[in-house]
Amino acid sequence: MRRISLLGCGFVADLYMRSLRAMPGIEVAVVYDHDAPRLERFCAHWGLRAAGSLAEFLDLAPDGGIILNLTNPQAHFALNRACLEAGHHVYSEKPLAMDLADAVELHALARARGLMLVSAPCSVLGEAAQTMGHALRRGIAGTPRAIYAELDDGFIPRAAYDKWQTESGALWPAEDEFRVGCTLEHAGYYLGWLIGWFGSVRTVVAASAETVPDKMGKGPMAPDLSVATLFFENGPVTRLTCSIVAPHDHSIRIVGDDGVLSCKAAWDNAAKVRYARRLTIRRRLIEHPFPRRYRLDGPTHPKVKRWGAAAMNFMLGPAEMLDALQQGRPCRLTDDFALHLTEVSLAIQNAGETSGAQAMTTRCAPLEPMPWAK
Repeated sequence: MRRISLLGCGFVADLYMRSLRAMPGIEVAVVYDHDAPRLERFCAHWGLRAAGSLAEFLDLAPDGGIILNLTNPQAHFALNRACLEAGHHVYSEKPLAMDLADAVELHALARARGLMLVSAPCSVLGEAAQTMGHALRRGIAGTPRAIYAELDDGFIPRAAYDKWQTESGALWPAEDEFRVGCTLEHAGYYLGWLIGWFGSVRTVVAASAETVPDKMGKGPMAPDLSVATLFFENGPVTRLTCSIVAPHDHSIRIVGDDGVLSCKAAWDNAAKVRYARRLTIRRRLIEHPFPRRYRLDGPTHPKVKRWGAAAMNFMLGPAEMLDALQQGRPCRLTDDFALHLTEVSLAIQNAGETSGAQAMTTRCAPLEPMPWAK
């Protein structure tokens, strides 16, 4: 039995536990949260062992094991550092840190200690992302020339988010979400796919703004809308939009010389990937009105039933880390990937209206495909 430890048991922790049920052979060793009542409720619901303090948690976590940092983003840097200094591999919810210099420090610390430092989201390892990556490598749509990716969640400030509650009783942390912002919370879902396929972003040209100023909670609030143009070192120009104001749209379209690859659901590991070839009918250029589905042969990974807006297996990343440790190989989700993903996300989030072109200072290679997608 392979074991992980959970740091933080708020809203997202239940999503990880639900995913864990689909992953045989992995169990939770110990859990800690600074909110004692929340910790008690979570551990009682899932039947887990609780630590009484952070020091006790770090002591009880298996030596050289994996800690999942599921805390509030504002605490990520300090807690990621504490876990690394205690000798543990770290899987951090996004972002690694709220400041790039802090993320660089974590990267250097992990390298110095010989530890894995991995960042969510791990949907890049999921079936939809891996299927689309396979289609790209095979040149199904020809050379990719442009990508449009959308992560719009609807008009969340007017949603009934006070009723969003997990099975262990955790409420959706609206005030924290609005302060952290939809870009840092959600851009990684498609940024992870894009960086995983193409590697480093060379330049980010972005703008971000708060369009709804009267959201619940005390400010300052983060931008609730961002639009970015990404220039890759070895990939097509990409436009990425994130918002919690525009109508729900989680689609991605890859425009190639011969047609368009598309997927409509970033948060569904089993979302269909489709290809519409380009053709001319009576001098009119169109994409085929009935796209064909592109599939991988054979089984992929365990799926998790839809809960709320997502049907994602949140444990794919930690499972990949455990596999890498067990097999004595590098983890597909590298520390370079985690750092670069953080830098690009922060560049978009903090762009405002006058930042212009931002040159990225970090780099990473494309990720190795999963064995079932090669």
